[in-house]
Amino acid sequence: MTAPIISDAPLYRLLRDGKIAEFNQRIASGETAELSACDFRHVNLQGLITDGLDFTNSYFRQSNLRGVDFTNCKSMEGASIHGAKISGTYFPKEIRAEEVLLSLEHGTRLRCGI
Repeated sequence: MTAPIISDAPLYRLLRDGKIAEFNQRIASGETAELSACDFRHVNLQGLITDGLDFTNSYFRQSNLRGVDFTNCKSMEGASIHGAKISGTYFPKEIRAEEVLLSLEHGTRLRCGI
């Protein structure tokens, strides 16, 4: 397992800089973002549209995920949400509630379909 990265990719930088609306608009216009194994530590992602995005092995420690709907993202396999704010967050149905709780409280990596 490699450490999460802070990428120089323009779309990833928009998320880190809190420009969620611009990110959503650019994705809707057809741009693609490589977000697997990225570091979202302490980032506010409220309002993010996750449809088709791949968050495999990403790190969301203490990020603000309130109200984010991950149900149509490509994957959250191996992601960690330790200490994140998750009120109103929807997770993919393949991820059991126990997995979410373990990741939230202990930082374990999410496993899908277990």
